[in-house]
Amino acid sequence: MPKRILVFPCGSEIGLEIHRSMSFSRHFELVGASSVDDHGKFVYKTYVGNVPMHNASEFARTIARLVTDNEIDAIYPTMDAVAETLQDLGDKGELPCRVIGSDRRATSICASKKLTYGLLEGSIPTPKRYLSVDDTASSFPIFIKPDRGYGARNCILAETPQAAKAFLAQNSGTEMLLQEYLPGQEWTIDCFSDRHGKLRFHAARGRNRISNGISVNTSPSEAFSDEFSIWANSINKLLKPRGAWFFQAKQDAQGSPRLLEVAARLGGSSGVFRCQGVNFALLSAFDAFEQEVSIAQNTYHIEMDRALASSYKIKIEYNQIFVDLDDCLILRGRINHQLVCFLYKSINDGKSLTLLTRHHRDPRITLRELRISELFDKVIHLSSGENKSDYIDRRDSIFIDDSFAERQDVARKANIPAFSPEMVEALL
Repeated sequence: MPKRILVFPCGSEIGLEIHRSMSFSRHFELVGASSVDDHGKFVYKTYVGNVPMHNASEFARTIARLVTDNEIDAIYPTMDAVAETLQDLGDKGELPCRVIGSDRRATSICASKKLTYGLLEGSIPTPKRYLSVDDTASSFPIFIKPDRGYGARNCILAETPQAAKAFLAQNSGTEMLLQEYLPGQEWTIDCFSDRHGKLRFHAARGRNRISNGISVNTSPSEAFSDEFSIWANSINKLLKPRGAWFFQAKQDAQGSPRLLEVAARLGGSSGVFRCQGVNFALLSAFDAFEQEVSIAQNTYHIEMDRALASSYKIKIEYNQIFVDLDDCLILRGRINHQLVCFLYKSINDGKSLTLLTRHHRDPRITLRELRISELFDKVIHLSSGENKSDYIDRRDSIFIDDSFAERQDVARKANIPAFSPEMVEALL
């Protein structure tokens, strides 16, 4: 039986990467949960919303009940603070399942940059820190960030002492770190350590373009490879993480790399290595269930570029799909792979497929040449100017055609939803 994994919160960039990493594995079933409805609701087939925030008084009781009711074998936390809370509950015996990832000590240290620097200073070069604005002397600009935080949230590059003091006054209730400004290139070094404490993988990738603290363009990098290897082994020895984890480094004004932070979780853009064969989420899950793992990385060049993607929930009920061929299923002599993807998904969902076309020759010949001859339950070939609407005999149907006139006629006469090819993404 596959293990049931609760991903929480599932709509974060980490939660979405876990879904991409694990949804094709026969060994695991994913259940998504979040405190606030977000994109995870559209991605996870099994989804639980309105879970209390991890720091709410009712969280422990709610999450334990959720685990029991959904027969969860392990929770995969996707945020540092959440991991810290869950590991604490596990240590107290209040959580009836495993927690995938590092233990409470490691997650607690990684949740605080001050604790991280305190553990690693002397072993790894860290940014110069200042006790107060008055301590900075002529060091401006300086970078100010919260001790606990992620994704460049609530950070500022202060150009003057006045700007620094104003920002600190606005955030008087938050512990802030004042650091030297690091103007150079930035890297993430993705790592995996097994339950025996052995560092099994580490590799750097450049944070080539960053948006809202997320690396939206990244590719493997050999820069400072020897130095980053020493850092990875030092962090592994001192921190003792388990499963996927990463650290970030950035060049100072002299071009030397310095440690920014360490996180006891997988990186949101670590999918660039997943697509080389290093699946951090799966490795972490197998390791959490005491299984030995192997890593085989492909060596081809790869680059990841990320942008906003759309998912839809559309409220229509249908069991029959009528589809056009020319300029719809076939575009410029090539298969419309998005439409074919939807049609095969519909077969999985038990829908019936009918090809309804005015193709210039027997459409079965064309379907055979395109290697999709078995796709449709029925093929209707119109050759005498008939209306397509005359052949739609079921109300629980949808119609897909590139022709506006055909869609308008079908929608009016058959009274069913009509879709053009670019609308199909809403059906996937």
